[in-house]
Amino acid sequence: MDRGCAEPLAHETVAALVAEGLVSDDRFIEALLHVRRVRGYGPLYIRRELEEKGIERSAIERWLETASTEWLDDLRRVRKKKFGGRQPASLAERARQTRFLQSRGYTHEQIRTVLGSDDD
Repeated sequence: MDRGCAEPLAHETVAALVAEGLVSDDRFIEALLHVRRVRGYGPLYIRRELEEKGIERSAIERWLETASTEWLDDLRRVRKKKFGGRQPASLAERARQTRFLQSRGYTHEQIRTVLGSDDD
């Protein structure tokens, strides 16, 4: 059984939905951003996912401000859930937490801010 429809019909249908305001990259970005943040993902992870889905870079930049303090609040919540409220007691534990938070898409600056500088 064939699935889908002819490509010209698909483009025509999507164009009609966009014209009516029923399909929007901004609405998609907003929804995906909310879901990923609730699940503990950071701005780098979300940016990559949006790029993979074909969203224009300019639209992504309008929605993702990595310098926002909200990301630090998210990072603290994720770290507390995974590792508890205590700061890493050793360099090995700090490295483990850093790797986990990087895998979740947080920036080095955000992680350094939450974990404290290497000199602490």
